[in-house]
Amino acid sequence: MFIGAVFLLFSLSACDNPQEASLPGVEKVLTPEYGDTFIEASIGDASTLLPVLASDSASSDINGLLYNGLVRYDKNLLPEGELAESWEISADNLTITFHLRKGVKWHDGAPFTSADVKFNYELYVDPKTPTAYAESFKQVTRVETPDPYTFVAHYEKPYAPALISWGMSVHPKHLLAGQEVTKSPLARKPIGTGPYKLADWQAGEKIVLEANPDYFEGQPYIKRVVYRIIPDISTQFLELQTGSLDFMGLAPLQFDRQTDTPAFRRLYNKFRYLNFGYTYLGYNLNRPLFQDKKVRQALAYAINKEEIIEGVLLGYGAVATGPYKPGTWVYNADVPRYDYNPEKARELFQAAGWTDSDGDGVLDKDGRKFAFTIVTNQGNDLRSKTGEIIQRRFKDVGVEVKLRVIEWATFLKEFINPGNFDATILGWTGGPEPDQFNIWHSSKIGPRQLNFIGFKNAEVDQLLEEGRRVFPPQQRKAYY
Repeated sequence: MFIGAVFLLFSLSACDNPQEASLPGVEKVLTPEYGDTFIEASIGDASTLLPVLASDSASSDINGLLYNGLVRYDKNLLPEGELAESWEISADNLTITFHLRKGVKWHDGAPFTSADVKFNYELYVDPKTPTAYAESFKQVTRVETPDPYTFVAHYEKPYAPALISWGMSVHPKHLLAGQEVTKSPLARKPIGTGPYKLADWQAGEKIVLEANPDYFEGQPYIKRVVYRIIPDISTQFLELQTGSLDFMGLAPLQFDRQTDTPAFRRLYNKFRYLNFGYTYLGYNLNRPLFQDKKVRQALAYAINKEEIIEGVLLGYGAVATGPYKPGTWVYNADVPRYDYNPEKARELFQAAGWTDSDGDGVLDKDGRKFAFTIVTNQGNDLRSKTGEIIQRRFKDVGVEVKLRVIEWATFLKEFINPGNFDATILGWTGGPEPDQFNIWHSSKIGPRQLNFIGFKNAEVDQLLEEGRRVFPPQQRKAYY
């Protein structure tokens, strides 16, 4: 369903963790102690530390330590309470009543109450708030705050993602009410309820968080968390080897060939797992070049996905036929594949009217060459190397491609957010909830929305709308 617009790869995540290192044959019993600093590498700087405005992973990672939602996923990927101690859902699935934790404080000492949750709901659904995350809250018809520690949400129709949608970060009413959120100083000096507070932010260099001694789940053991902005993953690895980092995501080459030494194993543990994320090549469907389905199918056939899996990921990955992780309840193994078939690609291009009329090796139609630019972000070698392979395979079938690798902040501000690109290599990370409305529904095309490639399909819209109204997983699966 989605391959016409995007090409996807699931990758295996790899990371290092020196906190649990142990010598072979020696069992360690570790007793937690307060203190110490944890230093993590980040490819890009955060854009804003107001979750309602943040749509990039760098911001979201940090906001996850500064703020809380009412609920979250536990280690088994099941909903559990966070700012909410408990909840009840009505028999008709139209009302959720949350019972909030008492004694929770904002970082400035103000008490957290149901008024904050009500304000948060109003902030997200306010048309003047430029957020990509309003959709779930738009399903709510009204809310109530019968007392400072009870919050009630009423829905017009059953909404399957309703409970977990309240995992969105809650913002402080006493600091944002009556303010224009896009001009709030909280974007640079956030106040949340989370386990960490912002201590320092040196743009383009580092973000420092300090443990919140008043955190409602207890003071974190790690005193300080530092995100160092290092745009190049090779530089990150050098910093890791010198002990200047405690954690980084490893590239396959680093994981496979550069970490298998006694010295490295003595200091670090490394892990790999098939995550919920995927890498994709997305075409800007507002560009006439990509609006013919035959053209998009031809491009899909022209890409050798297995070459990317082996050559870029060194086998640590899988070809994705959709946005869902293999092995999850919503995954459909029978989705048609677009396996590498350059001859089929050439046939489809010809059927769409694209031929090499002048013999220069590049397809043309009505006087226009089939040429475009792929943009991706700096610091992610997997994406740039994937782009190089795609560039070569497209050339084989007569498509001329330029590849631009752009610094993260500029990439978002000047290319992705305004839709100023032909095609892009990026990634999405999902989770157990299969609702993809914000990414694929046609109503989410526009500034600061997540459907920035402009995908529009009436049947997909209908399936997305209906799938969120069905609760039993096996019935719901049919919509996805």
